[in-house]
Amino acid sequence: MKQPTIYDVAKEAGVAISTVSKVLNKTGSISAKTRKKVEATMLKLNYQPSVAASVKKRMQTIGLLIPNIADTFMAEVARSIEDHGRKFGYSLIICSTDNDSEKELEYVSMLKQKYIDGIIVATGLKNIAALKELLSNEIPVALLARDVPSLRVDTVTVDDFLGAFQATSYLVNLGHKNIAMITEDINFPAVRARFDGYKQSLEEAGIEYNEELVSFNNVTFDDAKKSTRKLLELSQSATAIFASTESLAIGVMQAGRELGLDIPGELSVVGFDNTILATMCYPQLTTIAQPINEMGKKVIELLIEEINDPKKIKQRIVLSPELIIRDSASNLKTS
Repeated sequence: MKQPTIYDVAKEAGVAISTVSKVLNKTGSISAKTRKKVEATMLKLNYQPSVAASVKKRMQTIGLLIPNIADTFMAEVARSIEDHGRKFGYSLIICSTDNDSEKELEYVSMLKQKYIDGIIVATGLKNIAALKELLSNEIPVALLARDVPSLRVDTVTVDDFLGAFQATSYLVNLGHKNIAMITEDINFPAVRARFDGYKQSLEEAGIEYNEELVSFNNVTFDDAKKSTRKLLELSQSATAIFASTESLAIGVMQAGRELGLDIPGELSVVGFDNTILATMCYPQLTTIAQPINEMGKKVIELLIEEINDPKKIKQRIVLSPELIIRDSASNLKTS
């Protein structure tokens, strides 16, 4: 059930939001009758005021919602945010949501009650109502690697479409035509943009899109392995695979090796992220680099600007990806 907000209390009591705020903070000149009416309304709605909203002193703490701290990309993003936040005197509370709507609501509710000055959302946040709830409580919010165009909120993203286009075009230029894609849930805007970039690259190269060469809804390393095995069993098997994340790319390479394929001699692989995994695997992974350090720096700066000035103009910053060529992709062998 949706938790009532200060706006709900004001509407139900028939008073201004500022009046409810004065009752909560015991400030201003309000008649006893109005104060009792607001207090009765809060009791009726079971309204629980945010601790952060009722405490004047800043606690120099920021909440971070991410899908999974065990994911290498998200772990590096969290570290970047933490490092840059510390430079401004802020500490971090990290919450892993697993892209689960119920967990998202639980963590949003929890963070509202904590001594936080702002929240960075770097998860899919399927429940947009949870995000709207944060904004309605006047808690400064910034989005990272996620975008909700319908909401007025600071956002830092990478050009996912361009990154996927670069990855696929690189494989095309190596002579590959049967290029598969192993990807996550296409319902997330960032994943959809990567899929669209993949398709656009094929189209511009005059290569017909083949839906049998695309596997959606891969979440784990093992998912990628299973999907790769299935793809390579097709009569027109892929000679190259673009994976929408690095962990999926590692799963692709392991599946290829288990099938006895030489990488990159018989199967070329390109990933997306450029985390430490890209240089720890063998062969080292050709991948699309997201500017992780710059992402953490920008989102912290935007959030702190809003904490200091809630009325500031919101910004949407799109950073550029970069193709990093290593050893996992090579020219197609024609003989």
